Amino acid sequence: MKTNATVVLGAVAYDPKVVTIWDGFQAWFRARGVDFDYVLYTSYERQVRGQFRGEFDVAWNSPLAWLQTVRVARAAGRTARAAVMRDTDRDLTSVILARADGPVRSIDDLRGRTVAVGAGDSPQATLIPLDHLAEKGLAPERDFTVRRFDVLLGKHGDHIGGERDAARALAAGEVDAACVLDANHLGFGRDGTLPPGSVRVVAQTRPYDHCNFTVLDTAPAEAVERFVKLLRGQRYDDPAVRPLMDLEGLHAWEEGRTEGYAALESAIDRFHTVDDFVRDLVAELKA
Repeated sequence: MKTNATVVLGAVAYDPKVVTIWDGFQAWFRARGVDFDYVLYTSYERQVRGQFRGEFDVAWNSPLAWLQTVRVARAAGRTARAAVMRDTDRDLTSVILARADGPVRSIDDLRGRTVAVGAGDSPQATLIPLDHLAEKGLAPERDFTVRRFDVLLGKHGDHIGGERDAARALAAGEVDAACVLDANHLGFGRDGTLPPGSVRVVAQTRPYDHCNFTVLDTAPAEAVERFVKLLRGQRYDDPAVRPLMDLEGLHAWEEGRTEGYAALESAIDRFHTVDDFVRDLVAELKA
């Protein structure tokens, strides 16, 4: 049994590097008096359930898992807060790409065509860009066909496998457009998936935020605040943590904020993405 002096993290094993990251953080925190441990889950849905069941104290959540947690907490009379996020979790955008040598030059040119997206639960490669198109008057599966690349459902697109497959389908001429995170668009240019000059940006979404450390109202307050304070105090120029921060893709930890989830809120409301999950978990908690 863990005590209030222990902070246990819940995280999703979307890549082998996850073990390296949290093993490293475990040693770093324990050297500073925080008995830090972690448990890994195969999906964010299992992780969200685990947090409400008291299996750990702090969740490293995807944006979709954050909204799942918020909605379950609200319905169950609980509260959740976004305690910390990476500097790189703020103000992201997604882009809708078309081949530079093709006929698609605007959103309206997508009518009657095929748009590739990532996994069905990917905020950046599916939900937010499809909602953006719907806001512009093009409804998925009514005005255009959606081709989903459902790689590792439950991991909310963290692995970018489906996103990369969507980009490859565009490069091969199998689809007319592809939805990807703007940063991944740049990465795909560097690694040759989408060679520079081969695609054009047809549309770009409004900015949104990504992951955060989520804390429920039942978490051990003193231990969690010690964890948060130490985390926020990490510095990129510290050789003890820089390799871990590089693996986790950040330069600094920032205070958590929630206003950056509006775009994803709009998408899950439009597509009813989390309705069944929230209903079922609330019923389970009240049983």
